[in-house]
Amino acid sequence: MGKMSKILIIEDEVSIRRVLVKILSEENTNYKVSEAEDGLKGIELIKKENFDLVLCDIKMPKMDGIEVLIASKKIKPEIPIVMISGHGDLDTAVHAMRLDAFDYISKPPDLNRLLNTVRIALDRKELIIENKRLKKKVSKKYEMIGASPSIIHVKEMIEKVAPSEARVLITGANGTGKELVAHWLYEKSDRSKGPLIEVNCAAIPSELIESELFGHKKGSFTGAVKDRAGKFEAANNGTIFLDEIGDMSLSAQAKVLRALQENKISRVGSDHDINVNVRVLAATNKNLKQEIANGNFREDLYHRLAVILIKVPALNDRRDDIPLLIKYFSDKITEEQGITHKNFSEKAILLLQEYDWTGNIRELRNVIERLIILGGDEVSENDVSLFVSK
Repeated sequence: MGKMSKILIIEDEVSIRRVLVKILSEENTNYKVSEAEDGLKGIELIKKENFDLVLCDIKMPKMDGIEVLIASKKIKPEIPIVMISGHGDLDTAVHAMRLDAFDYISKPPDLNRLLNTVRIALDRKELIIENKRLKKKVSKKYEMIGASPSIIHVKEMIEKVAPSEARVLITGANGTGKELVAHWLYEKSDRSKGPLIEVNCAAIPSELIESELFGHKKGSFTGAVKDRAGKFEAANNGTIFLDEIGDMSLSAQAKVLRALQENKISRVGSDHDINVNVRVLAATNKNLKQEIANGNFREDLYHRLAVILIKVPALNDRRDDIPLLIKYFSDKITEEQGITHKNFSEKAILLLQEYDWTGNIRELRNVIERLIILGGDEVSENDVSLFVSK
């Protein structure tokens, strides 16, 4: 037996309502159909129950279909709403589509048109739920833990900046969570349906960075055996995250600057321009102003990238978050490794708060894992003294 789909029919004409109920009930035994004779009663039911689909008449007394559509989208925006329109209601039906109605069917309802619309609308609802589940799963992977003033400031910056198209430069020491900030900016942006392409500029040899970013033509250098698209092309209509951008060569910086200025790139060995629509996020652990003074980084590129600056605090500057981070990492590690959960004693937590975290969050996670594996049933102050090097 399949999943029961709950359908609400809001229709003031009894004869139409009966026809719709009969068609749907006979079509599929997994359709549970509810009725409301006017918009006000329909909205009350939508508030109380979780419907998978609403069929709503456009013209009704007390509250018409457009008002029902607007109200229900505020209450439960994920419910697909199919409007039922009379012969003279076509303009209103089109208006309803602009207001995010799923579709409209005419009176009297055509059997095949009605059933196809219902099936497609229910499939769409399932797809929306699945997308939300997957997005929640991804979001949890990149969860930002902490309630200290400095980390709350970072979270507030992300909320404000993410929906914009502004370029963001994320700064901070190694292990502070710059990549996490980039992922949050992407997930909360309007580009989250497009790709997120990550490039670690420090991990790519300087002679290959241009090919990696912009692609190359066959034969443009030794080893270029075929045409290859670069990361900027792969990120088209999405986001590119240039991690450790302070390690990028000056010649690659010049090409990145052009891409930001003109929204165009060209592959290595080609004089053909390719248009790209990409939002750029960048991160570095270096002092770029000092790198500019030393002649290692272009000042014009810095100003293009640093439209918004987000500085991720060091763990030593947010010690109040350490108890929350200990709990988060211990839960995560024990779940991932399928081992018994361990608590940390208050004295162990206090000792860890006093530690000099030069490796920041990354170091803390490694230490927590070590203590869970090597420590007692409850991780003690003694375990911290034994297994955490000073």
